[in-house]
Amino acid sequence: MTLNAGLTTLHEDDIAKHQAIAQSLVTKLIILERVDGPNGAPLAGTGRRFVSTVSTGGQRRTREVELARTVQSIRGADPLLSPAQHAVLYRVRRGIQVALAVADVFARQTSLEQLQARNSTAPLAGEDAERFKALLAASAYVAAFTLAAYLGATLQGEGEPVDDAAEPDFLIDTPQDALKSMVAALDRSIAGAPDELALTARTRAFSRVAIDGLLARKARFTGLQNFETVHIRLDQDDFTLNGFDVAPGQKRKPLVMTFKKPEEIIGNHIAKYQALKLAKMLVAYDFDRQMNPFVELGGFLFTFIGDGMPGTGKTILIQMLAGMLHDYCGVAGYALHYENFGVDQISSYQGKSGQNCKEFVNNVMNPRAIGFGTIDDVDQVTAKRSDDRASAGQHEVTAVLMESFAGASTVIRGNCTFGMFSNHPENVDDALRQRAGARWLVDGPQTEADYIDIFALLVGNNHQIPLGEHELYAGQEIKRAVTQSYAAHSRPQEDGLVAVWERFEKERGKVATLADVGAYLHRIKEAEPRFTGRAIRNITDAIKMRAMDVELPDDWFEDAASFMHKSYEEKRAMIEDLRGPITIDMVLQEINRYADSEFRYTDKTEDAAIADIIRRERQREKAIHEIEAMKRAGRWQS
Repeated sequence: MTLNAGLTTLHEDDIAKHQAIAQSLVTKLIILERVDGPNGAPLAGTGRRFVSTVSTGGQRRTREVELARTVQSIRGADPLLSPAQHAVLYRVRRGIQVALAVADVFARQTSLEQLQARNSTAPLAGEDAERFKALLAASAYVAAFTLAAYLGATLQGEGEPVDDAAEPDFLIDTPQDALKSMVAALDRSIAGAPDELALTARTRAFSRVAIDGLLARKARFTGLQNFETVHIRLDQDDFTLNGFDVAPGQKRKPLVMTFKKPEEIIGNHIAKYQALKLAKMLVAYDFDRQMNPFVELGGFLFTFIGDGMPGTGKTILIQMLAGMLHDYCGVAGYALHYENFGVDQISSYQGKSGQNCKEFVNNVMNPRAIGFGTIDDVDQVTAKRSDDRASAGQHEVTAVLMESFAGASTVIRGNCTFGMFSNHPENVDDALRQRAGARWLVDGPQTEADYIDIFALLVGNNHQIPLGEHELYAGQEIKRAVTQSYAAHSRPQEDGLVAVWERFEKERGKVATLADVGAYLHRIKEAEPRFTGRAIRNITDAIKMRAMDVELPDDWFEDAASFMHKSYEEKRAMIEDLRGPITIDMVLQEINRYADSEFRYTDKTEDAAIADIIRRERQREKAIHEIEAMKRAGRWQS
């Protein structure tokens, strides 16, 4: 019998029956532990210890563990527990109860419960005995994992990150043995905590260390495969267990945002159009296969960067994309997680900023939900690696984002996307910026018609002012506007790239073949050294996205059965039928769009450097003038 892949709800009665055992484990237990660490008596006057030549690595000794007393001793002068102390102790006890209840679910939904009943009447033998032992160890593993996940999900707190939390001496024989070893290790981790803040931080750190240790040992156990697809929900504590997916500690909150409709955005045609496409792409994700057909067929947008002057519409683009995802996920019944990583998550503690950023990435990438993560003002929360004036926290965030967006272990499933936004993208590290697969130039309204449209939209209807000779919002018709915007990139727009283009056309003529395309790219590389192989990959991804630039019909998303709840194969076939061919015009437009952005960033960087030199020279000349005046007046003393 296999575990049910549907949602299993834990009831309070199933948890309450384990309260006595849980209470005893947090009050006092005796455990047999391995002898580790430095041993031997100190040698007088030397500051060194006598180390025996006899190995004690295999020895074990008993230890009494009184977790409740250890928690209480952190404020030893006060016999009552503070709210933070009580929260830790209560969550540990409650977590043990939940872990034992989940182990019961595992036993019921596998053959373990039947084998336990048979073993209680007569000892099992042969294959049954081996299977019983394997399933019992698997249930112990599940119990330990549940306790660690529960503590991480339900304990909220900030403070100094702890890197030396004690990994449990895992005794994974029975669920109770496993939980004893977890409590003993937690006791060792929190002992001596200076205050309640450190107590909570150390408990959360222990949760992470325990999960890492358990996941590293998972391959040793048989019988865990079916637990990968289990979904267990505890409504009272807002705790969900999705197999062995590590849900970061932050609880999910309902998305509260002022959503914008596409018609409320004037200008930014390409960015708006790609955001509309991206919303539909994301909800094509198949939760059973944990893969998106757009990833397989090409054209999925995993990361993008939007840049533009202040007030050009970056925020409302975020609100529009989040609003569309919210509506689509509401129709399909999918979980949606939106999260922004901002400057408030940069910490003065060593390593904490990196932990916050990794938690943000894990939240968004959780394969059990549709995720949308934004890094607004990315130039402020990250730093160029050469910038020694930036904080250590900014450098940590840069490293985490680079590894997460295009690292050796990055897996793109197609359930989430990350958007970076900045007024000054030239201040973003080159390697991080190039990890953005798409470039959205957020330039706001541009034409006279755009400014008429945006004023008419924002001023509202409480007036009698005539419109005049203008067809309202005609220029915002998305298909026509996007076609015109793409066509504008048939030739480069930045001066540096224009020079490369004109020189190429003069020497070789128009770009018409793959050889011409490669030669043009090589010349761009010669003019802009940062135009690397990753830039070529980003361009080809954008071209594939244009080829997949299919108009997914709106009626596919009006109800879940039309498209979103179909099987992976059906969704893939429906999308593939709409795919178009790659054309040379499409290729040149995407090359020029991407290369224009690189030249634009370079020009901005150089302009800023030139302005800084000019400012310093003006200050120098002014200082020389004032020094000469002081000398003439006899007030200068060298």
